Amino acid sequence: MAEASVAAGAPLAGSVALVTGASRGTGAATALALARLGAHVVLTARTEGGLMETDDAIRAAGGAATLLPLDLRTGDAVDVIGPSLLNRFGRLDILVLAAATLGALTPAAQLLPATWTELVEVNLTAVQRLIRSTDPLLRAAPAGRAVALTCAIASEATAYWGGFGATKAGMEYLVRAWAAESRLTPLRVNLCDPGPVATRLRLLSHPAEDKGELATAADVAPAIAALCLPSETRQGETIRLAPHPSSEPDPAI
Repeated sequence: MAEASVAAGAPLAGSVALVTGASRGTGAATALALARLGAHVVLTARTEGGLMETDDAIRAAGGAATLLPLDLRTGDAVDVIGPSLLNRFGRLDILVLAAATLGALTPAAQLLPATWTELVEVNLTAVQRLIRSTDPLLRAAPAGRAVALTCAIASEATAYWGGFGATKAGMEYLVRAWAAESRLTPLRVNLCDPGPVATRLRLLSHPAEDKGELATAADVAPAIAALCLPSETRQGETIRLAPHPSSEPDPAI
């Protein structure tokens, strides 16, 4: 009950946040951090079991959430998220784009069409459709905030990372263009690079790495959530939470 009373007077009390990739890792941890700040969090991901675990953690902290199991590759379903949120809540204040897929670390010449298609659909096309679907609500919010998670590989071409890097670079450009288009509105749009974080994607891309020396999703989530506060004034920036070696790509989702 004490946690619930704190949330009621928190800086995001009364707001609604949509977090993609909220079934695990940085997405789940950020959703929990937003709930602790008072937001009602709409959780979306493909894995319903993971969403339920995030929901349990939010409720244990005195917060509130709504589950939206969804494959972001299902474009028609993504397109109706904005209207659905308007119908259900009458508003959307925060969008956190944390979902991503790694694909295959392989030479660019050997990327299979199916792998490339999935990378584009999840890492780029879904972001564009979410922006299109939620932009009217975020612009109408008193202090709309959007944060897209990225990583160093988007700006540092590295062998075998062509598929992931190209789609994340495209996502970054799209988000920065959205920020430029929103500069005369209350909406603030930024990118966030959490640095190397011990997540599933990090384990897949760096299987021999000692994860004990990395930050956890819970470590970086409060800083990501802080970018969603009404007091955040930056626009179109890439906020890097930790330095990273230029030779070490760091998918943090």
